[in-house]
Amino acid sequence: MDFELSEEQQLVRASVREFCQKYVDPIAEEVDRLPRFPMENMKRLADQDWCGIPYPVEYGGAGADCLTYTIVLEELCRSCAATGFTLECHTSLASFPLFKFGTEEQKKKWLIPLCKGEMLGCFAVTEPGAGTDVAAGLSTAVLDGDSYVLNGTKMFISNAPVAGVFIIFASTDKSLGSKGLSAFIVPAGTPGLTVGKHLEKMGIRGALTAEVVMSDCRIPKENLIGQEGMGFKIAMATFDVGRVGIAAQALGIAQAALDEAVAYSKERVQFGKPISTFQAIQWMLADMATEVAAARHLTYHAAWCYDQGLPLSAPAAMAKLFASAAAVKVADHAVQIHGGIGYIKGHKVERLYRDAKITEIYEGTSEVMKMVISGSVLR
Repeated sequence: MDFELSEEQQLVRASVREFCQKYVDPIAEEVDRLPRFPMENMKRLADQDWCGIPYPVEYGGAGADCLTYTIVLEELCRSCAATGFTLECHTSLASFPLFKFGTEEQKKKWLIPLCKGEMLGCFAVTEPGAGTDVAAGLSTAVLDGDSYVLNGTKMFISNAPVAGVFIIFASTDKSLGSKGLSAFIVPAGTPGLTVGKHLEKMGIRGALTAEVVMSDCRIPKENLIGQEGMGFKIAMATFDVGRVGIAAQALGIAQAALDEAVAYSKERVQFGKPISTFQAIQWMLADMATEVAAARHLTYHAAWCYDQGLPLSAPAAMAKLFASAAAVKVADHAVQIHGGIGYIKGHKVERLYRDAKITEIYEGTSEVMKMVISGSVLR
């Protein structure tokens, strides 16, 4: 087994780290505090061809593998989880359904500008009464001549306030339950499509999240992705890919928390010597380093499974489950090592502590990940 990254992947990591030090780190605290969307850095990511990393060059992507994409997300989230998550939503959630299930015409019209970063995309499946239970959504799509008319409300939709295109899920036949769910391409500005105010969050505050309402929202029937009734399949396949991205986000947060804790433990002097010389601190750091290493192996393995065309559901769920728990634990230890200063607003570990929690919730809670994993074990 070869655990070494290729020379190209190492160069990508170094390039992203340099990018983050120059552009992301200087504004990360402000992005969180205000909060504000880091539009200038999203434009810079597009200029670097990092908005469509795992997709073919013919569709505007970089033609790289999923592992390279995972490394980019990890490094971005070491500096600013909100920035990394915005890219993840755009690339994993909005672009993947078009790449995997879209027609050639849909790819040329929508996937190419998404991969080039000419617009941002979002993925709208969650509803006020339908989170984990995707099939319980109340949104409907009714075929009327050459158009579908969409009605319903979506909640917690990331990137919605800045998206140029929405991938929206609605039922075309409620009597069929999950088999009646379908996926649609809805351009921003379509009459009847309304985006609510940004929802203030505990963490990843610079990533925009809002309610999306469809009121007699009419779109051409050619904006159906795949066929009617394929929505649940499309959503689940997309979540598998997205969970690798969230694992990478959690990994980046955990690595940043470890970095901050190590540096501070060497600087902070108590009882006449650095606290890094105390066994209590050393053992915390040892646990943190082990958690980060294990999370990295699981995350990279899941990305490798995608690149090899191997089954992804269980590896992605394992990576997300473990990496998100590691991020919460490592960030918690980092605050503890910093003591009082780590609890103060404006300090990086305080932000990391808040950013970490959401990785255990979105794109499938930790409890759902255990359902997926146990299902694969008991099959």
